[in-house]
Formats: sequence, structure tokens, C-alpha cells
Amino acid sequence: MSGSVPFDRAVEYYDRTRGLSQEASREMTALLGSELRGRGRTLEIGVGTGLVALPLAAAGVPLVGLDLSAPMLEKLVEKAGGRAPFPLVVGDATSLPFSDQRFGAAVVRHVLHLVPAWRQVVAELVRVVAPGGLVLVSSGQVPEPWHELTARFMDRVGRPSFGAAFDAWEAGAIERAFQEHGGAARSLPTIGERVGQTLGEFLDQMAAGLHSWTWEIDEETRREAVAELRAWALQRWGTLDPPGGRDVAIAWFAYDLP
Repeated sequence: MSGSVPFDRAVEYYDRTRGLSQEASREMTALLGSELRGRGRTLEIGVGTGLVALPLAAAGVPLVGLDLSAPMLEKLVEKAGGRAPFPLVVGDATSLPFSDQRFGAAVVRHVLHLVPAWRQVVAELVRVVAPGGLVLVSSGQVPEPWHELTARFMDRVGRPSFGAAFDAWEAGAIERAFQEHGGAARSLPTIGERVGQTLGEFLDQMAAGLHSWTWEIDEETRREAVAELRAWALQRWGTLDPPGGRDVAIAWFAYDLP
């Protein structure tokens, strides 16, 4: 077993907790599309409900989507009107069911930190993407004070990080992994997004166990930890509903393969 985290339980609320505004989605699609067009078929691992892939496909990028969760792929098909707009495969990114050099490029969004053997995923991507190809990666970052809340929660419940592979969050770790395979890193322009979620709403999601980093924590422990955290946050900031929402920087990195 790879230890990868399937998202079956998150199907019905995934888009609500991971989605983007229409403006940010359009900007991201334009950015990724400019990198992917003309490279042949692109593989997206962890394609999920198609938050990235469906707009890319609509923009003319030929795709194959892979996910560990069949229910997530079923939701993608439902969103597409009941018919898969491109080939979909249930599979594990640590052992991709594709031949060598099958794709011209690959896309990875919010996946590597969920896979303990994430370096094997990098090796598999390098294997299935043709020489001269490209891998686009966005790991996602949690801004303050949401990051501080999350870190305190994980410390309270005795977990080292909010991901199955916390070392994937280390600065430069993913870049170094691609460099070991000859990949050269490029930073793509950052996409700005303003999210209206409040601290109180984020704590409510923690208590309800909506995030993958809460799934292995029993409900009693989780809710007790959130209650303590809520009291601490109120004392720290005076309110759980600050006006204006929060700014999120969506960062993508391109790894050009030799």
C-alpha cells in the first residue's frame, strides 16, 4: 500500500472547500494552458472532481485524468454533464498504469503532501512524461492566521503536520526531487485570490472533519481540540469573523524535463 489518501468521503463538499472563484479559475486556466498547448496529451494526477482539468479541457488542452478515488471521478463526470470529456483512470500515482514517455506534460495540484512516497510520484511523472516535457506543480500554501490555527490544532492532537507527507512542505524539497531527475524549475506568475472564509468558518470545518488532515483523528478529540482552539483564537484576535476575508497566493512551478 502506498499510504496515499483517497478522497471518497469528500466528494460532496470537495469543491466547496477547495474551489476557486471564476476569475481565479479563468486566470489559472489561461496560465496553465499557455504552458501545455502544443505538447500533446497532458496527464493530471489527483484530478479529483476536475477543478483544474475541466476548464483546461474546455480550453482545448487534451487530457487524461487519474485519481485514487472512483467517487471523485464519478463527480467529475456528473459535472461534465454525464459523459467523461477525456479518459479517466482509477489508479495510484506512485505506480502509474502508463507506458514510458506516454505524455507531453503532467499537472499536479495539492497532491504530493498527501502521499508519503511522494518522491516515487515524482519519479513516476518523470517516467511517463516524454523527454523535453513539462510537469506543473502547485502544492498549495495556507496563509496566516489560518496556518497558525492549523499548526496549533495539529500540535494539540499530536500530529506532526497537516499532510501524510509533511516533508513535501519543506522549502525546496519538491524542486530538489525533480532536480535529481534532471528537471529545471521555473516559477510561474502567482495568481491572487481573495477568499471570504472567516476564522470561525474554518474552525467549523475542522470540527466537522472536512479536511483530510483531520480524518485520522477521532471525533471527540477533534471537537475538544477545536473548542480549545476557538477560545484561544478569540483571546488572540478578539474576533473569529474579521472583515474582508483573506488573500491567497496560488503558486505554480514548472519543471522542465531534459
